[in-house]
Amino acid sequence: MKDTKFLTSITLFIFLFFTSFKTLTDSSDPSQENQNSADVVIYGGTSAGITAAIQTARFGKSVLLIEPSNRLGGLTTGGLGQTDIGNKQVVGGIAREFYRNIKSHYEDPASWVWEEKSDYIDGGQTRSGKDEDAMWTFEPSAALKIYHAMLDELDITVIYNQQLNRASGVTKVKNAITSIKMESGEIYYGKVFIDATYEGDLMASAGLSYTVGRESNSQYGETLNGVQANERSQTLLGTVSNNSVYHNFIDGVDPYVRKGDSSSGLLPFITEGGSGVDGQGDNRIQAYCFRMTLTDHPDNRIPFRKPENYKELDYELLFRNYEAALGPIEKMYSYGDPLVPWINSAMPNRKTDTNNQKGFSTDFIGQNWDYPEASYAEREKIVARHRDYQQGLMWTLAYHPRIPKKVRDKVSQWGTCKDEYNQEDGWQQQLYIREARRMISDYVMSQKNCEGIEVVTDPVGMAAYGMDSHQVKRYVNSDGFVSNEGNVEAHVKAPFPISFRSIVPKKEECVNLLVPVCLSASHIAFGSIRMEPVFMVLGQSSAVIASMAIDENKAVQDLAYTKVKTNLIQLGQILE
Repeated sequence: MKDTKFLTSITLFIFLFFTSFKTLTDSSDPSQENQNSADVVIYGGTSAGITAAIQTARFGKSVLLIEPSNRLGGLTTGGLGQTDIGNKQVVGGIAREFYRNIKSHYEDPASWVWEEKSDYIDGGQTRSGKDEDAMWTFEPSAALKIYHAMLDELDITVIYNQQLNRASGVTKVKNAITSIKMESGEIYYGKVFIDATYEGDLMASAGLSYTVGRESNSQYGETLNGVQANERSQTLLGTVSNNSVYHNFIDGVDPYVRKGDSSSGLLPFITEGGSGVDGQGDNRIQAYCFRMTLTDHPDNRIPFRKPENYKELDYELLFRNYEAALGPIEKMYSYGDPLVPWINSAMPNRKTDTNNQKGFSTDFIGQNWDYPEASYAEREKIVARHRDYQQGLMWTLAYHPRIPKKVRDKVSQWGTCKDEYNQEDGWQQQLYIREARRMISDYVMSQKNCEGIEVVTDPVGMAAYGMDSHQVKRYVNSDGFVSNEGNVEAHVKAPFPISFRSIVPKKEECVNLLVPVCLSASHIAFGSIRMEPVFMVLGQSSAVIASMAIDENKAVQDLAYTKVKTNLIQLGQILE
């Protein structure tokens, strides 16, 4: 009897061992040749998911693109119309095709509804040159239209409103995913899977190693990770970085409900305790916000509205920050808008991409720490709190009598757009998830890569934006006043390559999954990499790797990089 049990165990082990490698060519259930089965299954209809789907289909592979919400495109169609790039020359492949399509869209006079094309002036790093082949600023609705047109040209099945069962929805045989199950009960079978979500839900549910928050500087030999208080520090190459100097409060803003009375308690959104030890790691993440699409055109503008659950105390720090200014409020800050705490970047058709600026602005600092690991219901509450906070902020800036009149006169000219998000209030559903989980693979991108001290030899794309982190925490400083902590703005001297190994898991954890968004990077390196054009590039590269793994019947980690590189270059990817 013992011998029989032993032989049965050995037989089962051998079966499971070989089945894990057959997964790249066979579904876990050969009978699943239907709409729920594809060569490549992509979870997350972000910009990375879309480029991955397009490239997969162009290779002649079947593909399922599963989007948990009812709208594709993530932040690219959710308000981030001013492309954060760093260097346009390293944007290639399908990503550059998208921006070329943006230019073609706006060359059509019919695309200009609310202003003349000749009246539109873009600016900053996204300025489109006269002879440039692409355009880098756009309305969310234009991006959505172009994405749909690019997908509709191909045989791509897009599935909406399906959320992964994160508790038990990933089925693996040995170290290969065979299927993923949704909260609805729907099951999708594939040979290779791609997690293109901002949260890394598929990656986490598949049992991969990952982290949340900021590593200590000592972990990867960095200088810009961990706690970053209000000070000047040097990067590895000696460049001075003004950490938390920007997007902070005027000196002297009192943190207590009753000024000077600590017994009255802290004002909302201030965390107990000080800033923490500089460079020390924690599990906290940089702030989220909505990238607002605003307009000042009276026929398209929805005035800012006061939320039903508005609490004036939530904006007391904003009032006090204005009141703490000495002299004209125009001289409060030496950078950005001198009056209003926003970056109000012009988009076509008298619209904007409006982002956080100054100490109390659209970033809901410290109120998103639980988001990466939260349940779907808890995440919805966090998103709703962010929306309520930001709607209340805009109403306050536009209409509250404690806000200086110059500010109110300026902000009240603006409002959300009637023609963008199909919402009665004009607000989008996509929250700016600046970071959530990050995979830990065999190679972790770090500050050393960003600064060119370490250069990878297996690139699948390039990044070029500065190392950037928004504020993480609001606290009472050693002088007894309120401060923000966590902001980092450090330049990179040149574009740098992103490793093939940083978008594939450890082989022992999974042989048929790619992670182009929540890739393997430290907090500060991710702060440079986390730009939408880079996600598009890495999505396309992931599809190339997935298709090659299927064709060669290999684990994604076992592909010859030289072949991967050849294919990427032929497709227009920029690798050096």
